[in-house]
Amino acid sequence: MHSNGFPSILGSREVPACLIVIQQCIILNLLHTIFYNVSTRCPWEEVSGYDENLNTIRTYQVCNVFEPSQNNWLLTTFIDRRGAQRIYVEIRFTVRDCSSIPNVPGSCKETFNLYYYETDAVIATKGTVFWMEAPYLKVDTIAADESFSQVDFGGRLMKVNTEVRSFGPLSKNGFYLAFQDYGACMSLLSVRVFYKKCPSVVQNFAVFPETMTGAESTSLVIARGTCIANSEEVDVPIKLYCNGDGEWMVPIGSCTCKAGFEPDNGNVCRACPPGTFKPTQGPSLCLQCPPNSRSTSEAATICVCRNGYYRGDGDQPDKPCTSVPSSPRNVISIVNETSVILEWHAPRETGGRDDVVYNIVCKKCQANRRSCSHCDDNVEFVPRQLGLTETRVFISNLLAHTVYSFEIQAVNGVSNKSPYPAQHVSIDITTNQAAPSIVPIMHQISSTMNSFTLSWPQPEQPNGIILDYELRYYEKDHAEINSTILRSQTNTARVEALRPGTVYVVQVRARTVAGFGKYSSKMCFQTLTDGKDCRPPIKPLPLIAGSAAAGVVFIVSLIAISIVCSRKRAYSKEAVYSDKLQHYTTGRGSPGMKIYIDPFTYEDPNEAVREFAKEIDVSTVKIEEVIGAGEFGEVYKGRLKLPGKREIYVAIKTLKAGYVEKQRRDFLSEASIMGQFDHPNIIRLEGVVTKSRPVMIVTEFMENGALDSFLRQNDGQFTVIQLVGMMRGISAGMKYLSEMNYVHRDLAARNILVNSNLVCKVSDFGLSRYLQDDTSDPSYTSSLGGKIPVRWTAPEAIAYRKFTSASDVWSYGIVMWEVMSFGERPYWDMSNQDVINAIEQDYRLPPPMDCPSALHQLMLDCWQKDRNVRPRFTDIVSTLDKMIRNPASLKAVANIPAPLLDRSIPDVNTFSSVEDWLAAIKMSQYRDNFLNSGFTSLQLVAQMTSEDLLRIGVTLAGHQKKILTNIQSMRVQMSQSSTPMA
Repeated sequence: MHSNGFPSILGSREVPACLIVIQQCIILNLLHTIFYNVSTRCPWEEVSGYDENLNTIRTYQVCNVFEPSQNNWLLTTFIDRRGAQRIYVEIRFTVRDCSSIPNVPGSCKETFNLYYYETDAVIATKGTVFWMEAPYLKVDTIAADESFSQVDFGGRLMKVNTEVRSFGPLSKNGFYLAFQDYGACMSLLSVRVFYKKCPSVVQNFAVFPETMTGAESTSLVIARGTCIANSEEVDVPIKLYCNGDGEWMVPIGSCTCKAGFEPDNGNVCRACPPGTFKPTQGPSLCLQCPPNSRSTSEAATICVCRNGYYRGDGDQPDKPCTSVPSSPRNVISIVNETSVILEWHAPRETGGRDDVVYNIVCKKCQANRRSCSHCDDNVEFVPRQLGLTETRVFISNLLAHTVYSFEIQAVNGVSNKSPYPAQHVSIDITTNQAAPSIVPIMHQISSTMNSFTLSWPQPEQPNGIILDYELRYYEKDHAEINSTILRSQTNTARVEALRPGTVYVVQVRARTVAGFGKYSSKMCFQTLTDGKDCRPPIKPLPLIAGSAAAGVVFIVSLIAISIVCSRKRAYSKEAVYSDKLQHYTTGRGSPGMKIYIDPFTYEDPNEAVREFAKEIDVSTVKIEEVIGAGEFGEVYKGRLKLPGKREIYVAIKTLKAGYVEKQRRDFLSEASIMGQFDHPNIIRLEGVVTKSRPVMIVTEFMENGALDSFLRQNDGQFTVIQLVGMMRGISAGMKYLSEMNYVHRDLAARNILVNSNLVCKVSDFGLSRYLQDDTSDPSYTSSLGGKIPVRWTAPEAIAYRKFTSASDVWSYGIVMWEVMSFGERPYWDMSNQDVINAIEQDYRLPPPMDCPSALHQLMLDCWQKDRNVRPRFTDIVSTLDKMIRNPASLKAVANIPAPLLDRSIPDVNTFSSVEDWLAAIKMSQYRDNFLNSGFTSLQLVAQMTSEDLLRIGVTLAGHQKKILTNIQSMRVQMSQSSTPMA
């Protein structure tokens, strides 16, 4: 309990109150006069006396017990409440026992009343009629616990009473206290007025301020706490409750010392001294630095590892720092034809860790071992190539008679932290003769009731001369153990003595002097049931490429017996072939690859939409903003939230109102095409909305938009490897499309979309526009009529409308040129007819600035006039992969010739100002940089150096090269021209 709130008003050893009492006495006297109009003296008298300890005191006494109807008031001055809501009054007084007074009338009292009055200002002054207007509130009637009956003027027989009363709640600025005597013989020794509060305190590492108690004795007042220095909240809010007695109770929430600080004496967070650390917030103490680490300053949250020691990504701060392991020991190899077993001993030093694993680096070398390259992707490692926990690995699918170098690396959890390469041991081996690789596929040529004839291509890696082939076959309903073996000297065989209408499982394998290869995958073939011979139709279906190593184009008849004869009979459910062409499994690409189905071959194109495109409920699509306009309507950015899946951003193509049925069919045909594709470099169809308006095609959203505009916006900001990575993604998507026998016809950078991770995806599959004779877009206009993207289209496609995957390869070469020139328009400002004429005269686009010669050579390969000698997309992907794995091959830059088609460097004589020149080379963003730095004429620009460009703010390396190349050309042109420059 604290009482240091108000000064006392009355009593010994308290603040003197004589003046206050005199003033009050005058006021009371006025009041007495008003009510009684009898006496003009103050009934309360200030007299000197002694307290119970014989100390001299001044008291106020009243004892008019012989006069009836007493009403004597004593009033305090104005008391400021100082924010308190409840006030306590301690009164010390004495009362004379009425029975001890002789001849006292019956009106004698042994009690008095305590009142208070709230007000915002001082209102009781001399001359005011205060008592009539003031509505006093009674606190209590005060009665003495003890009274006295004998008077000793020395005060030794006085019996002092002490009473405490409280009142509230108070809301105004202050109050008055009043004491009413109505017939007692008493004296006031002292009056103490105070309030209660909870003191400032530090608890749970939080500081709580002094807090007043509430308006009632049972009130609880909330006090918010503040964390002490170097501590943070654990639970919020942090608070204590102050009760009516000025005591703290019910703590809620707390603070704890921050990381790097520890608790000291419960109320201080002390910084961890050097050599110690504390990694987390909380009540824990500082810890000594773990082995091989140190902290050199106070308040460390982690100890830094010493040189040569590291902490792994998953290591806790209190764990020792560790080092990398030494190299593996005693490696041995066991070569078996084209496989090898490697075994080794663990390193002597593990670096203080128990997570040592091993990686195998495989290199294929020339016989003289002077040049090595990474192994082919088909080399197999068992159990795996990386992260081996055992000291043994089995490696297979190596090439025969080839030198290999294997590097066995020992790594642990901190090897990736070390600036030095992993410790390793190397071993060289030479493989022996290998068995042939697996036969990729078999085809049924003909069938009878008791036989069928099969053929197959040569294995992609024969590894020698094929001696013969072995077929293994058995009835599908029987066990494999009942197989029959058949030998063939060629890649065809007639299997006889079969049961009619029966499905057989067949496998084949090839044999060389090294032995048999592995059996092919199991395939099912069926004999006829009606004895009619069933042969392939005269017209073959699309070609399927065979082995790239053998360079053979294998013509495949995509006709299974059950398909050709499907109109003659109902065949068994066991048959492997379906009556739909798209389910035919080819020998190209991945197993189970489907052939593309043209949606316009359906009698009802809506059936193609239903088969290949998923219907989306329109309520799951939210349109947000327009991002472009398509051939059929607006293109929007939006969001798609399918049930059970997270919400994603999507692009939404819409069909404008007022369409006719043909427009709707053409619009949805793109969805029928996209819905058949599933590849990371092909734009993904999410679905269509056809059951409400507007009709929508919903695809994945590509944040960076079209590739051509994206490159122009980021001119010079990507490395060659990044650009090659973009081209590799496009070629991978086109390889997938070509393997599905789909011809794009409009492959261009504007039809490649780029996402936030720089992944490029092929888009724009609306083929109907090529059938329209609309010449509104010059990019698609041909003198031959119709719409053809002339600058991107192969000569045979322009001349004869011969669109194939080979013509897509030509277009891909143009896309490569667009990428390397950062979105430059192919053939610049030449007309379409000029482009056609130039190509016919064997002119080709020159290499863009800083284009590696290897890339330009690949472009020229794509632009071969004879479509049969152009590379396939499979070859292009492989070539780009090799470039990515060997960046040194991209260092040689192609020389830029000055032939007819080299329009990349403008003629400086055609410009009159620096602004025009910058606009021509597409560097207008630096206009202010040039002019504000004083380069206001072309003569001054021609003298600029790389240091000048850096000084005026051209910091991008690609932009510097482009500007400097044009400046160099400007100097040459100026020296050869007599025309004065601006």
